[in-house]
Amino acid sequence: MQEYDLFVIGGGSGGVRCARIAAQNGARVGIVERRHWGGTCVNIGCVPKKLMVYAAEYGRSVDDARKYGWDASVHGHDWASFIASKDKEISRLNGIYVSLLEKAGVDLFTGEARFIDSETIEIGPSPLEPNAKPQKIRAKNIVVATGSTPTKPSIPGAEYGIVSDDAFHLEERPQRVAIIGGGYIGVEFAGIFAGLGSSVDLIYRQEHPLRGFDDELRTHLSEQLPLYGIKAHPQKTPEKIEKTETGYALHLEGGAVIEADCVFFATGRHPRIENLGLEKAGVVVKDGRIPVRIINSATNVPGIYAIGDVTAMYNLTPTAIAEGHLLAERLFGQAGREWSFATTPKAVFFSQPLASVGLTEEEASKNHKIDIYTSSFRPMHQTLSGREGRAFMKLVVDSESQVVLGAHMAGPEAAEIIQGLAIAVTAGLTKRDLDRTIGLHPTSAEEFVTMRTPTRHVGG
Repeated sequence: MQEYDLFVIGGGSGGVRCARIAAQNGARVGIVERRHWGGTCVNIGCVPKKLMVYAAEYGRSVDDARKYGWDASVHGHDWASFIASKDKEISRLNGIYVSLLEKAGVDLFTGEARFIDSETIEIGPSPLEPNAKPQKIRAKNIVVATGSTPTKPSIPGAEYGIVSDDAFHLEERPQRVAIIGGGYIGVEFAGIFAGLGSSVDLIYRQEHPLRGFDDELRTHLSEQLPLYGIKAHPQKTPEKIEKTETGYALHLEGGAVIEADCVFFATGRHPRIENLGLEKAGVVVKDGRIPVRIINSATNVPGIYAIGDVTAMYNLTPTAIAEGHLLAERLFGQAGREWSFATTPKAVFFSQPLASVGLTEEEASKNHKIDIYTSSFRPMHQTLSGREGRAFMKLVVDSESQVVLGAHMAGPEAAEIIQGLAIAVTAGLTKRDLDRTIGLHPTSAEEFVTMRTPTRHVGG
């Protein structure tokens, strides 16, 4: 039986960072992965999805180029060629993750891991190693970093639908796509398929997509969806899916029926912990997640930790990486590094990207008197192309201290711009600091430093 100072279950972004940093600090470290080195983000998540977004946007760019004098035209999209290129890039990234671990001196295992007790792990066969012989590992410290998996609703005919994992490996692009869910994944894939030429229906339960984002930003998105060829069905829930001679019939509450070649469930994700044997280790699970202490990612069992999507924390790739890094340094290095999790920026890579950092207007107004600054304008690159749609920007500012509590944007390069503003929000800079910053002209970003008059005051 091999013994380690630290053993990590899950080779995703958070688990790999934790293993690497621990090994670089002198710990003897092992890590096991059942399916994809690099985890969901690298293989069936944010990286390939961003490549799909690029693919969809190239078609619009070529179309716009004619108005800028280019003799260009779009003659359709070669899905198979694109998927092959995407797979090649993902394979390259897989190799990089493995190389990073090996160079750090981490022992790699492939297989399905489960707890025997609080200090012992058994590794058995998995999709990567179907014929592997079981082996046992003992470790003083064990980290659960197994990530999450898509959730399907329990409706008749759910077996006919796909989830995001499947979308990256479709043999051909469906012409008619019905996407159920108005979160990150639903909105992003709606933009992807519409941009590649599919007819897209987007179904969600609330009045506007992207629950949890600023309400004004959500309203703006609802207004933009039709401009990108997406038919929205707000405040609707699916009742059943039936197979037909030409595809599938998705039945919605109220009697509406959507004919589709592909029904895509974007109805959330849940932690992948069901086969880990956590009960044998005594680890508490609540509402399907592993509760941990914010300060050190510790579970209720000494020596067992959890990071990333398996917890009830932030569930984003960058936060999982930060959690893994901090944990490794606390256990084997010098503590002292910190990240501002409360001001973690987030982005939705829709055809018109959206991004946010800090508090929404709704969150801020609960405890602050606030000034709201907004701006809506037609992006400059659309002036010659004639493409419809407007950019939207918003600042949430504390009325008394003038500290910028939040920044929100929908429009070209929103994620890149908000990443810069995240520094300002994290540093607690004031509206006065933004006002005394000279804008870079002509850019969309300069609008954030030229909004002088509040749109409205809220609270008090």
